[in-house]
Amino acid sequence: MSFGTGGLFLNESVAIARLYQELGDWTAVKKAAGEKGVIPFRKQSSVTRSVREIANRLEVLKADEIDLLCHGDYADQLSVLWLALCRGYRFIGEFAVELLSERFLSFRTHITYDDFDAFYAAKAEWEPELEAISTSTREKLRQILFRLMREAGILNQEDHICRALLSPSFMALMAQSDPHELRYFPGAELGRQRGA
Repeated sequence: MSFGTGGLFLNESVAIARLYQELGDWTAVKKAAGEKGVIPFRKQSSVTRSVREIANRLEVLKADEIDLLCHGDYADQLSVLWLALCRGYRFIGEFAVELLSERFLSFRTHITYDDFDAFYAAKAEWEPELEAISTSTREKLRQILFRLMREAGILNQEDHICRALLSPSFMALMAQSDPHELRYFPGAELGRQRGA
């Protein structure tokens, strides 16, 4: 549950992904990103932590997904970053599938902190590492997850779930990779079923 750093970091993620395309090694990317000032924080410790967080998120992406992040349009970039979050953090992936997509399909699109808390409590019953997290850390993670969902276009500013409108380029990547990952994107499977 280490997604507790910052937000989506769109511009910084693109810059780090481009460094990866250039260098081809995540360790070298983390070092170079820190030295080149990809993240404009004053404290070096904040830069190091954020670069590490972003690189860890991007490491779960395949080469063609990183390419779409680097060269795709804004919507594709957001989709790739949400995919990386869902792949990289099991809790976020399960939240997207089990809560967001299910609620979207049942037309109950407003999500609250209480929904997060109930989902978290249900997961914590079966996962001791979730149960061990302090209340203040859980509240911070909840706040950050809602921020990430808003920045990725998964939720609007009123915390209603937005239907994912995925580009043909992104859909093609998903078809090559794992079509089941479309469940991370509310309503995306409906479009796939109609197109099939």
